[in-house]
Amino acid sequence: MARTYGNWRRPRKAGLGSLGLIGTALMFGGLIVVLLASLISLAAAFTVLVPLVLALVPLALRTQDGRNVYNLMLVRIGWARRRAMREHLYVSGPLSPRPGGRFRPPGMLSKVTMMEGRDPYDRPFGVLHHRYRNLYTIVLACEPDGGSLVDPDQIDIWVALWGDWLSRLAHEPGLRGASVIVETAPDPGTRLATEVLTRISPDAPPAARAVMEEVVERYPDASSEMNTYITLTYGLPGNQKRGSDELLTDLALRIQGLVSGLVSAGAGAAEPLSAERIAEVVRVAYDPAVAADVLDVRAQHGGTGLDWADAGPAAAVETVNAYSHDSGVSRSWLLTLAPRGTVRSSVLRTLLDPAPSIRRKRVALFYRPIDPGTSAKIVEADRRAAQFMANSTRGMVRARAASEVAAAEQTASEEAAGAGLVEFSMVVTVTVDSAEQISDADVTMRNMLGATRLAMRPADRMQAAAFSCSLPAGILPWEQSMVPHELQEAL
Repeated sequence: MARTYGNWRRPRKAGLGSLGLIGTALMFGGLIVVLLASLISLAAAFTVLVPLVLALVPLALRTQDGRNVYNLMLVRIGWARRRAMREHLYVSGPLSPRPGGRFRPPGMLSKVTMMEGRDPYDRPFGVLHHRYRNLYTIVLACEPDGGSLVDPDQIDIWVALWGDWLSRLAHEPGLRGASVIVETAPDPGTRLATEVLTRISPDAPPAARAVMEEVVERYPDASSEMNTYITLTYGLPGNQKRGSDELLTDLALRIQGLVSGLVSAGAGAAEPLSAERIAEVVRVAYDPAVAADVLDVRAQHGGTGLDWADAGPAAAVETVNAYSHDSGVSRSWLLTLAPRGTVRSSVLRTLLDPAPSIRRKRVALFYRPIDPGTSAKIVEADRRAAQFMANSTRGMVRARAASEVAAAEQTASEEAAGAGLVEFSMVVTVTVDSAEQISDADVTMRNMLGATRLAMRPADRMQAAAFSCSLPAGILPWEQSMVPHELQEAL
């Protein structure tokens, strides 16, 4: 019998119903003011009550993914502000007004700088410094073994070790978050041509030579390339300052332990990416047409010499439902609801598989480890809330409440036994050749989501930000918000 997985759940927010903690406090505080005003006159009570209701109703009305009316309004106001200030347009290069004449990445990547160090095995690794948040990101490249022709027992072991690797992230000093990016694209055939054509003997028979050349020519039409990247973003406690040499040494000593855990979890050959390789990945994402050229130059010369300051697009335009950049047009989706019930280990296979009508596709899974002390408080709060709901409900609703109690009890038991608690989310970015193909990409995306049982919504009015988050550059969505995470939870 195949093993199933699940039991992910959203932490219950404090407060009455969908109001949240701030809404509940506002409601009770407002009612007290209304009662005091009623001692003066009925008109004074209504004068206080009407604004109170108008302020509470937007907090109570929520979408399926938990956003209230204020959240929706802020997104629209932010988009209108960016359009008014023409921040949705980007031009770089020597003919642009930007200082230096370089092709720097735009948006949230504009203030990111690159450093490079060497790990204990003398392998170069790039470190992205997010100066506005004082965060540092390293990127690991993996070649997963895949699930084809693998025994179910081995897959179960990989899943268990992957869960163990994620739980250990909560004990990683200074770690703010991690992400796994799986990128798929049609294979340009550059690597195959370099490998095969350079090995053909000059004395080979014409028929054999013709066969090999035909294989090289036709193979890319039916194949694809898949790249897997893992980013780990660290922060310095108390915004303290550290020298670059000391910081690089600290990160270098952590790499091998992280890589060893990934290898045992089925990630295959894993190694840190150099600064040049990170710049190449970002450059190809913004301009998919240069993918074959980048592979060809790397195969011939061992590297491209590309610098982070030249990894961005020459021009980019953000619209409500798409993001145009150099030779591609991208559309992103955000996770709103994980699959209900239990799933198998292959639940994301359809979403990760290449799509023939799509130039490039990136599936980015974000993980926010929670320290053991906070995890215990969260699971106990969920447990009490589930028990309260089960005791206060009657009739048909009681069955779902009983299921919530069982899930909360299981989570609390596993956490007490040493399991970690991790918040996760997902961003999917699809890149096509022109804006006319966006509608076809929508249909393809809906078909892929149907098999995964995921609920996702388009990142409308946030397409540029979602595109940046799906890149292996260490952009963590919860670190980019101007509203503190604790305040968002209270809302």
